Amino acid sequence: MPGSAAEGEAIVEDSALDLQHWEKEDGTTVIPFFTSLEALQQAVEDEQAFVVMPVRTLFEMTLGETLFLNAKLPTGKEFMPREISLLLGEEGSPLSTQEVLEGGESLILSEVAEPPSQMIDSLTTLFKTIKPVKRAFLCAIKEHADAQPNLLIGIEADGDIEEIIHAAGNVATDTLPGDEPIDICQVRKGEQGISHFITEHIAPFYERRWGGFLRDFKQNRII
Repeated sequence: MPGSAAEGEAIVEDSALDLQHWEKEDGTTVIPFFTSLEALQQAVEDEQAFVVMPVRTLFEMTLGETLFLNAKLPTGKEFMPREISLLLGEEGSPLSTQEVLEGGESLILSEVAEPPSQMIDSLTTLFKTIKPVKRAFLCAIKEHADAQPNLLIGIEADGDIEEIIHAAGNVATDTLPGDEPIDICQVRKGEQGISHFITEHIAPFYERRWGGFLRDFKQNRII
């Protein structure tokens, strides 16, 4: 990952490191890390100092931060603080579940344990061709605790998204096994209810890549 440590020092949880933050186009910052040196070299143009450590050590050292695996690359994935805490096993439940109010109705939203891979891959391919789509999410939704949950696709996009929702619905119904119902909604960052749950607790399965990182933002010294 981009950064530096004291020369010859073994990296442990309380090591002093200078880790880079990269700024995304929405103004938020993330700590980038990479699956390999080759992946890092693809993402940077100039010589770049880097440190190597087990991913668990990185997660433990940066709790509360947002990290981005393979930033700037097509295969990148964002890890939000809550997701990292779950991966480290700090919370009892492996899935996030929350009851929210939307339009005066109480709804139960939760993460999807095993997302349907074919549908996700097909939607990702679709969204890559639609520039206004910024991010897309998948969660489960039901009206009460005993109800059978439906899949809910949340789409964050610029401008009118009716045509985007229609296209996504066609792809989802064509590629989802069985006849499970699918709901699709627009996600607006900063709104309460469904939008808040999705943006704060669910990692996007798709995020627009072009222009995604503006610059190396700052160094962050972790003691």
